[in-house]
Amino acid sequence: MIALTEQERQILALVTPVAESLGMEIVRLRVQGGRRPQLQIMAERAGGAPTNVEDCARLSRAIAPMMDEADPITEAYTLEVSTPGIDRPLTREGDFGRWVGHAVKIELSRPIDGRRRFSGVIRSEDEDGAHIELDDETELVAHVHEMSRASLILTDKLIDAARAAGTLPPQPDEDDLGDLEIDETDEDTDKNEETGDVT
Repeated sequence: MIALTEQERQILALVTPVAESLGMEIVRLRVQGGRRPQLQIMAERAGGAPTNVEDCARLSRAIAPMMDEADPITEAYTLEVSTPGIDRPLTREGDFGRWVGHAVKIELSRPIDGRRRFSGVIRSEDEDGAHIELDDETELVAHVHEMSRASLILTDKLIDAARAAGTLPPQPDEDDLGDLEIDETDEDTDKNEETGDVT
């Protein structure tokens, strides 16, 4: 689920080595259509280490010239690099295992008994897939490649876990925001605009 379309997979193959060279991993990559397409890249430090706006900006700066040279998006586009956020998408094998005990919502690529959307709590992840205890107390077992989307549900428990891990973004009502540096300038090129947004 990191990339869905053939174009997205081609771009993923281009940017993955760049991300890895910076000690980062691509979590999700999407090309959103429209009059001016938007290339959205969600990334984090390897192993899920705390990731900040400067990490995103460094990745954006490294990707932009390579994208211009390879030209996988022929028209002018916008490049947006962000972190996964707290209620993050789960897109890779192993992602569910990192968040055992937390609530998740899932949409399957193919329905089971006419149903595609499920929500519940992650109980484990193994070679059989992710084991989800559903709200009706039944169990769903599915691999990431069988899902069209999956993400954590924002709960107090998830917020507490993010705070304990040091991955909770500064909140508006918190006082210790002095160390947060945000670059609000956009660098325009002939082909794209870069942003280093953190969500």
